[in-house]
Amino acid sequence: MNKTLIRVLLIDDDEDDYILTRNWFSEFQGACCDLDWVDSYTAAKDAIARQNHDIYLVDYRLGIHNGLELLRKAIADGCCSPFILLTGQGDREIDLEAMKAGAADYLEKSQLTAPLLERSIRYAIERKQTEQKIRQQAALLDVATDAIFVRDLENQILFWNKAAERLYLCKKEEAIGKKAQHLWHENDLSHLQSALHILIKNGSWEGELHQRTKCGKSITVESRWTLVKEFGNRPQSILVVNTDITEKKQLEAQFLRAQRLESIGTLASGIAHDLNNVLAPILMTAQLLESYIHDERPRRLLPILITNAKRGANLVKQVLSFTRGIQGEHTTLQLKHLITEIQQIVKETFPKSIEISIQVPQNLGTISGDATQLHQVLMNLCVNARDAMPNSGKLKISAENFLVDENYAKMNLDAMVGPYIVINVTDTGIGIQPEILERIFEPFFTTKELSKGTGLGLSTVLGIVKSHGGFINVYSEEGKGSQFKIYLPAQEATETIEEIEQELPQGNGELILVVDDEAAIRDITKTSLESHNYQIITASDGIEAIALYAEHREQISLVITDMLMPSMDGINTIRTLQKINPDVKIIAVSGLSTSDKVDTAYEIGIKAFLPKPYTTNQLLQAISKINKNRE
Repeated sequence: MNKTLIRVLLIDDDEDDYILTRNWFSEFQGACCDLDWVDSYTAAKDAIARQNHDIYLVDYRLGIHNGLELLRKAIADGCCSPFILLTGQGDREIDLEAMKAGAADYLEKSQLTAPLLERSIRYAIERKQTEQKIRQQAALLDVATDAIFVRDLENQILFWNKAAERLYLCKKEEAIGKKAQHLWHENDLSHLQSALHILIKNGSWEGELHQRTKCGKSITVESRWTLVKEFGNRPQSILVVNTDITEKKQLEAQFLRAQRLESIGTLASGIAHDLNNVLAPILMTAQLLESYIHDERPRRLLPILITNAKRGANLVKQVLSFTRGIQGEHTTLQLKHLITEIQQIVKETFPKSIEISIQVPQNLGTISGDATQLHQVLMNLCVNARDAMPNSGKLKISAENFLVDENYAKMNLDAMVGPYIVINVTDTGIGIQPEILERIFEPFFTTKELSKGTGLGLSTVLGIVKSHGGFINVYSEEGKGSQFKIYLPAQEATETIEEIEQELPQGNGELILVVDDEAAIRDITKTSLESHNYQIITASDGIEAIALYAEHREQISLVITDMLMPSMDGINTIRTLQKINPDVKIIAVSGLSTSDKVDTAYEIGIKAFLPKPYTTNQLLQAISKINKNRE
C-alpha cells in the first residue's frame, strides 16, 4: 500500500480503547493513518454523513445502540467507505451478522494487536479500491453499444449489460442465472458447437450468428468470444461481445439484390439484342411469303408464324423495358387522366365479380414521363391484381401528392427528399408469400402456370418506374391482399409548393408511447417527435407496451402502435390497452394498409391510421388532429 494518508474514524464509547488504538497506529510500519474519535452513536451518525473519512472502526457496543445498527444505516444512506466491526471475545454470531450486513472485516478486541489492525485496514482499503474499479468497469460496459455478457461453460449467464437488455429484450435480473437457450434461440446449433470447439482450442472465436429472440424477432449478430481463465489455467467462463448487424445485413441484401438484377439485366439486354436480330428477318420473311404463297394449307400456317414472331418481339421489348427502361419521350403528364383511362379499360375487360374503384384528388400534381410506359405499368399491376382474385374481390386505384421528408427517406433506401406523386394499386386477393416477396421483381420469376405468365410483368414495371426516377414499395399479407405503391417524382407545382410551406404542428411536451418491432422505425419516429416538442418512450412489442403503459398511464397522452408485431400483434395490443384505459388515444400504423385492416382498426376504436412509411408531417398532423378533437 502506498503512503497516501488514510483518514480513520474510531467510534467507541471507551476512552481507554481510543488511547490504546492511537498507540497502535503509531506502531504501523506501512500504513500512514490519521485517527479521529467520536464516543457516541449520534456523533458517529453526524460524522459519517460528512463523509470525511476513508474507513470506520466501529465498536459493537454503543450505549443503547450498537455498531450493527450504525453499519446498516450508513450503507442504506449510501456510504461507500468500509467498516471494520470491533467485537468482544466469543461473539461469533455478531461477527457473521456484520459480514452479512456489509462489513469489510471484524476484529475481536481481546486478540487485537497493532500488526493485525494494520493488516485489516490494508485489506479494507484494497477491497474498497477493487470494488470501485469493478463498478467503474461495469459502468463502462453498461454504456457500451454492444451487447456484452459472461456465461459459464454450462451456458448460464453470469453478467449482462444494458445493451444486452436492449438487444434481447430481457432485463438483467431476468437474465442472470438463466441458461442462454432460455433467452434466445440459435438458428444453427451445429455452427454453435463448431464455434465452441474452436474457442476451447484457441481461446477465442468470432463469427456471425443468426438468432431469434424470445419475442420471435430474427437478428444477426457479429459475435466475439473470449475464454476467461482463472486458477490453474482452468477454463471458467466465456466473455461474449455481440454487435447487432441485422440492419446492416438487410441493407447488404438489398444492395446484392440490386446488383443481381443489374447483372441479369445486362445479360438479358445482350440476349434481347440478338433475339431481335433473329426475329426481324423471320417476321419480314413470313409477311413477304403471304403474297407469294397461294396454296391454302401453307397460307393458314403463316399467321401462326407471324403471331408468334410478334409475340417474341414483344417479349424482347419487355426485357429491354426492364433492363434499360426504354427511354421514351417524356412530357408533362396529368396522371388522373391516365388512371381514369385505365379504370375504363379494366371495367370493360375484367370479371364483373371484381369491384373497381378509383380515388384521385382534383389538385393531383404533374410528372414528367412517358404515357405509354406508365400505361403499361398500371395495366400490369391491375392484371396481377385480377389474377390474385380468381373468385371475387376489390381493386382500388388511388393517387395522392406526397412529400418525402428526411424521416421518410431514412425509412426507405430508394427515396430522396422532395415532392412525389404516389399511385396505389390495392387488391383483396390471395396475397404474396413472404418467402417469395423478395423475388417478385426478378425477370422470368413467376408463380403462374407456364402458359399464363412470362415472369416479366413486374420486372418491366420496375424498369419503367426506375427510368422515371421513381421507386416501388410492396405490402402483402397472405389471404388479405397486396398493395403496390408507385412513387414518381413530381414536377414543382403550386400545389406541392403550398404543401412544403405548411407550418408543422408542434407539441407541448406530451408523453407519447411508440410501439414497433423495427428498431430503426422506433428510433426515427422518436427523434422526429422529440424535435417537435414531444416526449417519447418506446416499446419493441405489445407485451412491453402494456407494461410501460401500466407504469406511465397517467402521463401517456397517446399511443402509436404497429399492427404487425411478434408475440402480441397490434389488434390485441390495442384491445389490452383499452381494458387498462377505455379512453386511451391510439394511432395505428402498418406496412399493409388494406381496407379490411383499416376498417378493423377503426372498429376497435383507434383515432387515426397511417400507412408505412409515413412522413413527419403526416404523423404530426394526425397527432394534432387527435389533440384538437380531445379539446
